[in-house]
Amino acid sequence: MDRLFKHAILIVAFVVGLFHLLNVAGLLVLSTRDIRVFHLMMMLVLLFLTNPTLPRFEDAFFDKIVRLGLVFLSCATSLYIMSRWKDIAMSGGETEALDAWVGLLLIVLVLEGARRGVGLVLSIICLAFFTYPFYSEFLPGALASRGYRVTRMSELLTTTSQGIYGIPLGVSATYIILFSIYGSFLSVFGAGDFFFRLANRLTKNMRAAGAKTAVIFSTLLGMISGSAAGNVAVTGTLTIPMMKKEGYAPHQAGAIEAVVSTGGQLMPPVMGAAAFIMAEIVGIPYSDVMQVAIIPALLFFTSLFFVVHLRAAKSNIQPLEQPEDDDEPLWMIIVKGGQYIIPFGTLIAMMLNGFSPFKASFYSILVLLVLHVVWERRISFEMVRKSAEAITEGAKSVIPIAIACAAAGIIAGTLGTTGLGSKISGLIISASGGFTFLALVFTMLTAIILGMGLPTTAAYLILATVVAPALAKMGVPLLTAHLFVFFYGCVSTITPPVALASYVAAGIAKANINKVGWTAFAYGITCYILPFMFFYGPALLMQGPWSEIVLAVISGGFGVFCIAAFVVGQFRAPLILPMRVLVGLAGIALLHQGILTDAIGLAAIAVVWTLTKPAQVLNT
Repeated sequence: MDRLFKHAILIVAFVVGLFHLLNVAGLLVLSTRDIRVFHLMMMLVLLFLTNPTLPRFEDAFFDKIVRLGLVFLSCATSLYIMSRWKDIAMSGGETEALDAWVGLLLIVLVLEGARRGVGLVLSIICLAFFTYPFYSEFLPGALASRGYRVTRMSELLTTTSQGIYGIPLGVSATYIILFSIYGSFLSVFGAGDFFFRLANRLTKNMRAAGAKTAVIFSTLLGMISGSAAGNVAVTGTLTIPMMKKEGYAPHQAGAIEAVVSTGGQLMPPVMGAAAFIMAEIVGIPYSDVMQVAIIPALLFFTSLFFVVHLRAAKSNIQPLEQPEDDDEPLWMIIVKGGQYIIPFGTLIAMMLNGFSPFKASFYSILVLLVLHVVWERRISFEMVRKSAEAITEGAKSVIPIAIACAAAGIIAGTLGTTGLGSKISGLIISASGGFTFLALVFTMLTAIILGMGLPTTAAYLILATVVAPALAKMGVPLLTAHLFVFFYGCVSTITPPVALASYVAAGIAKANINKVGWTAFAYGITCYILPFMFFYGPALLMQGPWSEIVLAVISGGFGVFCIAAFVVGQFRAPLILPMRVLVGLAGIALLHQGILTDAIGLAAIAVVWTLTKPAQVLNT
């Protein structure tokens, strides 16, 4: 039966991947609702075929029977909804009793899928929101709401576009799965090896070359994968041992990889699944999201570059001797990687010229295949095999994201139906007393707490529906509010006590989980500060005169260097505590947009520079 399950997974994954490719190509013309229902059905089938009820039951025969039963129920409920939604829509929303009970069964399947595929935390959160309408009329104060019957909620969440089949699942069925397949094509056809050679060559003979390679390599790969924990698992097996060999402690190597892999979701042009959902919720082109995110992302990765360099300087890590045969010139590496660079450039150019992201990714795949034929000078069976593998792996990697999107639809539907969303926003506004800074702090804390233990996509979906509206109600521009919570959704993967990316990195580094988690939190501290800075300094979001934007980038570069020096405790030489605090404050002042704060920051740097003894630590 194990063999049967493996074959079934491969076939189903290939079918769903091919279905979405043909849909984008225009060879299949289906309604939006049909696409979403089919997408969720296939993802539930893949999930139940892949994930056992509990890890210890993975090989148990009875568990496989249970999984097959869940597969059957997923297909039956989805096909029923697919057959009924048009009648319901044409009748103005009239439903039958069976619609409600089938919908309730689908909700249970989604909750169980979230538990198996994403984690118990998300399942519990969704269950708490789903059951809220059943007892809300008995709650005191602002939490009180009109009560709803179970059948009524199941109808609202499964027969309308305000629940499970809402915007998040729609984004999964269009943008996310196409980009996932695109990333798999790049990976299967060798882009990962090219990125690693490129990063390794760019950092050759530098101090901390391995760590700097990790920063560049994980950034490049993270743009494609969009998953922090997944990025750690892929790149960490190469970079973490390399950093340990250089002289970094295991927990430091793991922390560096965890932070940089998390940051991959912040870097345009492909910022991970959550960014596509953001564009859809805010109602703007994805290219606008790319534009506002580019400077904060570059500052974040610049800060990591400074952290690994200053850490190496403080630990006196010297450049490793390069192998004699490792002298391939940079231009040759770039030429050989043309078959990956050109499709990537095509993707960016098409999105900047108004093409939808999923159309751009589809045509980039075609460009990649054409270039592969040109490079190889033939169409081979191996190319066909790799294409099938890429489609299959791309579809499989969307499973947890699609389930998280469906589960988040339960939260969004409940918030909209009961008005709970506006009440939570009201509580944040009320607690802040109308002070924007306090509202930002409360939003940050809420976002970090709600995001703990969740993948970025699931975390952002919850934050976008529960927390972001509070900022919007206080006059914060909608995109800024969503980008604010998006950053904290991303860093939830490195925020103790539940830090998924740090856990994966700790396993590879063979280091203490908590030590890696807190070190990653420290190394990524810039990402906790940047949202406040771009709120008060819109130039960091490419908004305002070019003179202000250029000045913000320059002062921001100095600012993230100072914050890195504060984190590591190293400037021209090791810093004593007062100097460490002063350089940290200088960094915050320089990141804050304004001539006065820049002057204060530069003055503080001058003081630290004067009072620290010089040492030869800033060699690359």
